Amino acid sequence: MLLVKLLFIFLLSFFLIKLIIKNATNLGLVDVPNERSSHKNITPRGAGIGFGLAFFICNLFCDFELFISNWYVFLSIFLVFIIGILDDHKDATPKAKFYVIFISTLLLYFFDVSINNLGYYFGFELSLWYLALPFTMFALAGFTNALNLIDGLDGLAASITIVILSSFLYIGFINNDDLIVSISLSVIVSLFAFLYFNWNPAKIFMGDSGSLFLGFVISVVAVLSLKYIHPIAVFYLTAVPIVDTLVVMTRRIRKGKSPFSPDKTHIHHILLNFFGSKVKKTVFFLILMQVLFSLVGLFLALNSEEIGNKIGSSVALVAFIGISMLFYMIFTGIYKRQKLLEKLARRKRGRKGL
Repeated sequence: MLLVKLLFIFLLSFFLIKLIIKNATNLGLVDVPNERSSHKNITPRGAGIGFGLAFFICNLFCDFELFISNWYVFLSIFLVFIIGILDDHKDATPKAKFYVIFISTLLLYFFDVSINNLGYYFGFELSLWYLALPFTMFALAGFTNALNLIDGLDGLAASITIVILSSFLYIGFINNDDLIVSISLSVIVSLFAFLYFNWNPAKIFMGDSGSLFLGFVISVVAVLSLKYIHPIAVFYLTAVPIVDTLVVMTRRIRKGKSPFSPDKTHIHHILLNFFGSKVKKTVFFLILMQVLFSLVGLFLALNSEEIGNKIGSSVALVAFIGISMLFYMIFTGIYKRQKLLEKLARRKRGRKGL
């Protein structure tokens, strides 16, 4: 039965994405390059509609009892999926997306899917109490946006999501949690179908229907996993989008800019220049980076009881902050060097023009 389900979702995702590619222009689902784009040609977008629909259809028909008993989880994901589709058509404002994520988080909160405790650090328990809802909202909205921000290179967001969800799939499997397993596995399989079309050079992009959907799915699965693992493990299991967001926003704030202002200073932009505009090499590097973080995260997850009762959680937190600061210094240094070389190259061209 499991094999039939996996084959069904792969083929359905593949078929729907191919259908979107064929009708992208008529549907108004095309991506026109701008100064921040890494592609030069007009490309279909909205593949998230394809693999998102495959996810819902498959879980509804192949795991009906699980789907109905956890309807609030699937409904919350569906709401974010819908606002992503509207955003692909340029019919959704940032405020509308925020409201939808808030409503989805509120729905989950009423069914006890929330972050209530952050564990022990330096001898103190960080229990959220009445701050559970606003913190859960902040965490889910923050990570959903973080995943959206790394969707800048062919195959990157999908590959990172597969690595992240593979870790949560394992956690769900060893704890016999059918919901975590079903969500993680079905998304992973649907993304393999998407990668066939999205691997460099991409025939289609996932669009916000895909990135918002994936970011929220990871967020929900992470919160569900807190029943079994220490919260600090989640930071490592979802590290690349989090570190990228921290690095970029810190740099923008230090420059006196809004942390939400768009630019080309994300880690994947810097690495792409560093690797000589080689997209595949950049994507493989970031996949490896997430794999290494995930291995540490799984170690922490599998030893959550020991880590939670000792100083391990404090050490893991300090280590994560230290790693984030190290990446900030490294990538800021590389970025400054790249800008200096570009400035020198422009001066050299200017002299030749004279």
